[in-house]
Amino acid sequence: MQKTPQELLASAEFRQLVARRWRVSLLLTACLFVLYYGYILLIATNKALLSERIGEVTTIGIPLGAAVIVGAWVLTGLYVLWANRAYDPEVSRLRGQIRD
Repeated sequence: MQKTPQELLASAEFRQLVARRWRVSLLLTACLFVLYYGYILLIATNKALLSERIGEVTTIGIPLGAAVIVGAWVLTGLYVLWANRAYDPEVSRLRGQIRD
């Protein structure tokens, strides 16, 4: 069924898609927040742990900091994967319902 842009924006399908995008975004944002600020809190509260050596010159804080960066990349990758597999096809489907 063809819809006007206003009808599509008011539809339950569109509102569900927007809500799903917000849920995914908020979940991933919360995960990044916990990851990053967990590391910052660890630095603030347990410097002795982070200053322990795991080699001749490397402390445990260095690989943990790198893990935070890699974790951010992983979360970004998960969002891109979700968007490509679920969000973008649904957006295309809904766009196809708009009449010219």
